[in-house]
Amino acid sequence: MSEPVTIAFAKHGAAPSGVLLVLTDETLTFGREAQKLLKPVLARLSRAIEADRFKGKLGGALDLVAPEGLGVTRLVVLGVGKAAELKPSDFLRLGGIAAGKLPAGTPAAVLVADLPGAKVAAEAAAEIALGARLRSYSFDRYKTRKKEGDTDPVALTLTLAVADEPAAKRAWAERAPVGEGVLLARDLVNEPSNVLDPPEFARRAEALTAVGVDVEVLDDAALSRIGMRALLGVAQGSIKESRVVVMRWNGGKPGDAPVAFIGKGVTFDSGGISIKPAAGMEDMKGDMGGAACVTGLMHALAARKAKVNAVGLIGIVENMPDGAAQRPGDIVTSLSGQTIEIINTDAEGRLVLADVLWYAKDRFKPKFMVDLATLTGAIIVALGTEYAGLFSNDDTLSTQLSAAGQATGEKVWRMPLGAEYDKLIDSKFADMKNTGGRNGGSITAAQFLQRYVDKTPWAHLDIAGTAMASPASDINKSWGAGWGVRLLDQLVRDNYEK
Repeated sequence: MSEPVTIAFAKHGAAPSGVLLVLTDETLTFGREAQKLLKPVLARLSRAIEADRFKGKLGGALDLVAPEGLGVTRLVVLGVGKAAELKPSDFLRLGGIAAGKLPAGTPAAVLVADLPGAKVAAEAAAEIALGARLRSYSFDRYKTRKKEGDTDPVALTLTLAVADEPAAKRAWAERAPVGEGVLLARDLVNEPSNVLDPPEFARRAEALTAVGVDVEVLDDAALSRIGMRALLGVAQGSIKESRVVVMRWNGGKPGDAPVAFIGKGVTFDSGGISIKPAAGMEDMKGDMGGAACVTGLMHALAARKAKVNAVGLIGIVENMPDGAAQRPGDIVTSLSGQTIEIINTDAEGRLVLADVLWYAKDRFKPKFMVDLATLTGAIIVALGTEYAGLFSNDDTLSTQLSAAGQATGEKVWRMPLGAEYDKLIDSKFADMKNTGGRNGGSITAAQFLQRYVDKTPWAHLDIAGTAMASPASDINKSWGAGWGVRLLDQLVRDNYEK
């Protein structure tokens, strides 16, 4: 895996080296600090802007190679659009665009963080840095041959020249752990299933002890004693053992109820006896995107010393077909005591989550529970890949998640729940069945999960369209997105830290 860019900060006035990046808005003027540096090339730059029809819009860039008089290898002018209207997510995107303009093999770059008539605030500079770090990630650890013209990897340092260097460093210290959590989640989603099986996933989660997370791993024997028969039923056709990992960060007041995050971790989903079509089945290595997000989030909260008590639980299984596999028509008894008729063995994620949600509710009595799962293809039909589906029994929690989504750009869209949908999963032979049919598939899946939360405030995020194979963006060119880490960190930061 290529190492992401190293971030540094310096006070305005430092001599640039390597690639110089400057910002301009739709007026095509520059901030005072940039003007000082650009003085030797302003005339040539004006001609280049006109010739290229560069408008300064957000996302636009103008590139000059080895401009005479600057002493740098390249000058990149980045447009920001209307500077007065920039949001945190715009600065994040800007950082990604900046990193994307740095040629391979660049050892150093300096971005002058000022705008026409205004300095870039420390918080905004840190967002730029985060965007650059996220964009620079790639997953190439299994590539052994170079393409023609590829150069050896070079460690890149991006220095942001800022008005208030100490304040920018403090802001970055808050964001860097979140970036690390996103990259951890991406690594997990990108790994192939022959490497990242349930026991290996658990081992990687145990590494969070290095940042202060208490980690407890429950193996097959422990899960059987506890009574997680719905979860274990999913995995009974696999030779791989299952795991449930409990991760605890105690950064809040002693005795204060924790916030809880639960992730679906199906390290490979063949569909079981109800086997999936062959085309695209390789993507099912990413069916643990929810568990990856929870693991990355727990790293972020602990590494930045969040003032909150938080618990993350991930149910990790492999869903395979063999002579011991669960069959359509089987009836299993979940940890809650409720019975489930198996209609389709490919509706397996909700069985895993049912037991883990009940366990989290009973053991930790949390303030709320948020689960994340690559649960249904139906949510992609409904929302595409721009929004995750949000289902909830609590308006306050839904509002908080929606606000966090707008702030981070990891957006959610609330979907309905109701008795009319709930009756679709009633069974003739058991308390419920594990699928309600084709229509409203993501809704009936959420109704199933709601039966395992009682009165606890709860939200379910169906991230099938956002966690893996989603379109490339300015801050991610990887197949695995690490989606949800920034969203949930923002939720905690805004509402639950004291």
